[in-house]
Amino acid sequence: MSLAERRKAELRREIIDAAFTCFVENGYHATGIADIAARLGIGHGTFYRYFENKRDIVEHVINDLVAKILETLAADNAPEAVSTLEAYRDQSQRIGEALGRILLEDPRIPRMIILEAPGIDTAMGQRILEFNEMAAGLTADYLRHGVELGYLRADLDIDGTARAINGMILGSALAAVHNPDPADQRRLSAALRRVMYDGIAAR
Repeated sequence: MSLAERRKAELRREIIDAAFTCFVENGYHATGIADIAARLGIGHGTFYRYFENKRDIVEHVINDLVAKILETLAADNAPEAVSTLEAYRDQSQRIGEALGRILLEDPRIPRMIILEAPGIDTAMGQRILEFNEMAAGLTADYLRHGVELGYLRADLDIDGTARAINGMILGSALAAVHNPDPADQRRLSAALRRVMYDGIAAR
């Protein structure tokens, strides 16, 4: 990339970041383009060279988050990567720690996804619901693999259990919004895994 192209990409990222902060601090509907531009010290015209409107930015924020989450579920953390309960325990811990880092390194993320985004408009509310369904489907893939290999209970309600596990994860994310303390999140993550293993491991 040329210097001009790099600067353009950097400014685009800076606008997204500034808008993200404004949305979380002031609320999406209370934030205007002027607020975002003022935070960066740029003019309205500069903003509109990169984005159609503030709704356009929200799409980029959500897309970035989905990409980060999917990245944590690849390679050694993919559903088919383990074949024993012990390996699944280790894998679950790695995934939990990775998701915790995403939430705690940028506290704006859980606040935006859980509290702000669903109320932006009907389309965004639907997208958040679809994101939740996608997450439940991913969790179900891990459970289904464990049932097929015999290290999880054969009578497991896979879809119901996936939704229950994701509900606990959502509760942890809400707790991170209220109290973004890494020690507290580690404790919650450990408690969540204990509930999982005691309830779904094969006997």
